[in-house]
Amino acid sequence: METMERIFARLDHGREARTGIPEVVLCEHKSGEQVVAIVERLLEREGRAIATRLTDGQAALLTAAFPAGRHNRLARTFVAGPYPEGQGPPIGVVSAGTSDAPVAEEAEEILRALGHQVVRHDDVGVAGIHRTMAILPSLEPCLAVIAVAGMEGALASVLAGLIRQPVIAVPTSVGYGSSFGGVAALLAMMNSCAPGVSVVNVDAGFSAACVAHKFAVAAREDAAR
Repeated sequence: METMERIFARLDHGREARTGIPEVVLCEHKSGEQVVAIVERLLEREGRAIATRLTDGQAALLTAAFPAGRHNRLARTFVAGPYPEGQGPPIGVVSAGTSDAPVAEEAEEILRALGHQVVRHDDVGVAGIHRTMAILPSLEPCLAVIAVAGMEGALASVLAGLIRQPVIAVPTSVGYGSSFGGVAALLAMMNSCAPGVSVVNVDAGFSAACVAHKFAVAAREDAAR
């Protein structure tokens, strides 16, 4: 992508063939015009485009330029082009509190854009452990479960001690001062004594979705052998 002065983006059109995950536009610190130009080029070359971490202004420009696209304001995502048909076992996305929902929503939106069915539960954190226990039967068909939690981040450990699926833990920046913007939850998840927990960065719903997607692709390829 070029301006009169310089190239501002070098799009990786071979990423999906190489890694199984297409290039996704991180919109933070980009101008609205740059985001629209990148999405337009991705649509031309690949037939779809996924944008994350949108501001309302960027979203307004994208919606005007691509009215058939889907803007999810809570997830701060925009998807232009068709969603792949969901195939294979679903992936669970579970958030501890309502305040964690934006990160869980980002994970779900990316999963759906990558062609997955999702089992979603919000506000089922361990402060009311009966809420966590109540959703366990619905997670049984899932290939993996993404656990989104701020505060002390205990949800990931509890789930990993109760279900057979791998748990992808996403710490969020939700919490009071001593949560240090999600660092407390991050460290708690990394130090989980429950086996089978992997951890991504703070508020990184996108990253968790990509890990789950790679699990699904590997399982699908293994079943096809």
